Amino acid sequence: MREKLARFMVGRNGNDQLNLFLFGVDAALLFAAALVRGTASRCLYGAVLALLGYVYFRMFSRNVARRREENGKFLRLYYRLRATLKLRREKWVQRKDYKFYTCPACKTTLRVPRGHGKIKIVCRKCGNTFTGKS
Repeated sequence: MREKLARFMVGRNGNDQLNLFLFGVDAALLFAAALVRGTASRCLYGAVLALLGYVYFRMFSRNVARRREENGKFLRLYYRLRATLKLRREKWVQRKDYKFYTCPACKTTLRVPRGHGKIKIVCRKCGNTFTGKS
């Protein structure tokens, strides 16, 4: 049976990170649909079935190049969001010791120690100079 399944999946997309994410969203929607009553519940169950259909469509698709492109777009968005959240967390942890500025020229985040009054800030990336209060 395992060999038959392996032969069936040859040339197909299979599971990737986007499918796993969509399956997690589908599970969350299914849980929410179980908690809600009435018309909203039926709508959520419909969304669950539609999303599950899309997951299976992506999994069994033979257009591997297109599915790889979709997964690449998802991963780029995911890692950009992850980096943004990591930067916000670092800013929050270091907020008592440092003040953060954004370079007006290149939009790079710069960290300046607190308690030095009005200082000249030089961007390490582009060399732009501006003043700020630490």
